[in-house]
Amino acid sequence: MGSYMEPVRLSSKYQVVIPRRVREALHLRPGQIIHVLPYQNRIELIPARPVRKLRGFLKGIDTAVPRDADRV
Repeated sequence: MGSYMEPVRLSSKYQVVIPRRVREALHLRPGQIIHVLPYQNRIELIPARPVRKLRGFLKGIDTAVPRDADRV
């Protein structure tokens, strides 16, 4: 997607328009659910993805992590 910032204006109804470049880069669609998260003095918008599309996204993850003796 690249790293860039796009300014948006907050409307009187507290609405914002996500810029076209961002919508296209993230493949956002009208009606899609987006989670809003306040994080360290900023707002993060996280597109919700259907659970079926998440299948396999952890494939190949390294599960060899040190564990506490009482958790083995």
